[in-house]
Amino acid sequence: QVQLVESGGGLVQAGGSLRLSCVVSGGTFSMIAMGWFRQAPGKEREFVAAISRNGGSTYYPDSVKGRFTISRDNAKNTVYLQMNSLKPEDTAIYFCAAHYTPIATYIGTQGYDYWGQGTQVTVSS
Repeated sequence: QVQLVESGGGLVQAGGSLRLSCVVSGGTFSMIAMGWFRQAPGKEREFVAAISRNGGSTYYPDSVKGRFTISRDNAKNTVYLQMNSLKPEDTAIYFCAAHYTPIATYIGTQGYDYWGQGTQVTVSS
């Protein structure tokens, strides 16, 4: 059973930075495409970033492009989300998600099979 555990959330002032981590266990990490999502109170879950199995492809929505960076370390079974220039509207619970794929360059905004429990990010104005 694949398990995902996020960490690194917290309270930060607007303009600040945070780095989230997600450790994956119980699976073959090098065969898994990874994504980050977030959900604010009263809002639907929103796609934030995705990275391919080999780390060579990434994708971001316009709302975070240029501010957030997703990366992965396959030796540590870990995916990261570096968040810079944070805004109050970035406040949400952030979740990492995993999807097994045979395609090394696959990235996706939906269709993930496994999810972490989330970590809270709060950006004060």
